[in-house]
Amino acid sequence: MSHTQGSALSCRYYARDARMNISMPNEAPLIPYKPFRDAENAPRVGVPWRTAKEEAENKRHRYDDYLHAIREAGGKEVEISLSLPPQKLDELMGTLDAVVLPGSPADVNPSHYGASRHAQCADPDPQRERTDFALLKHAFAANKPVLAICYGTQLLNVYLGGKLIQSIASELQTAIRHDKEDHAARIEPGSKLATLAELAGVGLSVEINSSHHQAIARPGPNLRVTAQAPDGVIEAVEWGGNGNWVVGVQWHPERMAGDALAAMLFRELIAAAHAAAVRG
Repeated sequence: MSHTQGSALSCRYYARDARMNISMPNEAPLIPYKPFRDAENAPRVGVPWRTAKEEAENKRHRYDDYLHAIREAGGKEVEISLSLPPQKLDELMGTLDAVVLPGSPADVNPSHYGASRHAQCADPDPQRERTDFALLKHAFAANKPVLAICYGTQLLNVYLGGKLIQSIASELQTAIRHDKEDHAARIEPGSKLATLAELAGVGLSVEINSSHHQAIARPGPNLRVTAQAPDGVIEAVEWGGNGNWVVGVQWHPERMAGDALAAMLFRELIAAAHAAAVRG
């Protein structure tokens, strides 16, 4: 798999939390999920800083949302500096059980997916790209779970050989303001996300908080589309190449306190990390 696959989606901050539309599916309910709560052996979940600039200035507000969500799900958050030398990053990755790739105001460098830069494309963050590519290479090789969010989902797609829409507003004819408004999304039946929606007690039609101006144009090999907006924009994906738990969403579950599906995404990541650690 190419380490330069894809492009990124700029995740501009959008403060409002979205709530799922409650609509119980017809299928029989699944056994209630029990979050992992063994603090001593809590899975270690690595989270790279959103940008090198935010790390240098210690701007933690948005970054801390991810750390809090991991703690709430029963995991142990591990901050990953974007300035780590390769050897130090390798050593740290060996101690992790899972990875969360957060959003970012940067965009993935279009050269990684063979495109010229669009006028609306934000500046790339080379340190973030280097770190995320290394984390993904390690996670896929070691079968460690990954939850990718917003920019993280776009970078995941690029890593796997996919391509990005660099500006939804200018490249697509859509009335949905993906960069700053809540909107509906439809989850694909039979996907990991559909299972989580059922466990969370919501249906397959959900309302999501949206703050991205880029999106996946062409999914990378073995990356399955698992949710779409009414205008067809891809809102979630999952890895189908083997049994490893790799899920990407374009919305921001870390900003959705009290939301059942958002909480379930992080809880399932922790459960998958614990299961992978036990198998390893």
